[in-house]
Amino acid sequence: MKGIVLAGGSATRLRPVTYITSKQLLLVYDKPMVYYPIKTLVKAGIKDILVIVAPTFSGSFVNLLSMEQQKEKENGQCGDFCGVDFTFKIQLSPRGLSDAFIIGEDFIGDDDVTMILGDNIFLGHDFSKEIQNFKSGAMVFAKEVPDPERFGVVEFDKNMKAVSIEEKPKKPKSNYAVVGLYTYDNKVVKHAKSLKPSSRGEIEITDLNNIYLKENKLKVNTFDGTWADAGTFDSLNDIQNEIRARKSKGEVF
Repeated sequence: MKGIVLAGGSATRLRPVTYITSKQLLLVYDKPMVYYPIKTLVKAGIKDILVIVAPTFSGSFVNLLSMEQQKEKENGQCGDFCGVDFTFKIQLSPRGLSDAFIIGEDFIGDDDVTMILGDNIFLGHDFSKEIQNFKSGAMVFAKEVPDPERFGVVEFDKNMKAVSIEEKPKKPKSNYAVVGLYTYDNKVVKHAKSLKPSSRGEIEITDLNNIYLKENKLKVNTFDGTWADAGTFDSLNDIQNEIRARKSKGEVF
């Protein structure tokens, strides 16, 4: 299993601060935002990770993660990124989440892959078992939210089996949003290449998921715990406060 952290985009919702740095390099309490999704992958046993970044701040990501690993080696400690093999690639323009698999084709090779969005933070749930037990097809995760129209929305039948997924619908069929953690088999590159851009000019992750859904090869798991899409000032502030509160109680991130 390979891992991808998608940390591109222009983060217009967090301007003006993102004129001078990447969203995923902003501090979330005491760590850069990108540390949290990387640690989610590492905790699931994924140590071969591609970080996809926008061109403007690409060097900052390389410096940050390389220096962190160097510091661990110099101190003789096995820290957050012990044994992780980082690869970096540039996404020249924000063509959509599915573009990550086209950019990462050579990196993925013959393996399966789990992608996590660089601004998605998960607390209180360990995804290790689900990811390590993955066999084939696609697996995504859904969380009940108060504002599903902002996300890809999954509709379940009475047995909690997914029957539809819609991207940012005006009238959501449920309150379950698909979160930014996706696991796919090796066919994902071929499927991503088959996608046509949406009206937003992007190749949508929802369209990719619907390919697997139509083949009856998409598994949607719900989960407990906190999920933050930290791409707005409000969500960023909320997750900072929660991490600070959890750390004051002795939790380690």
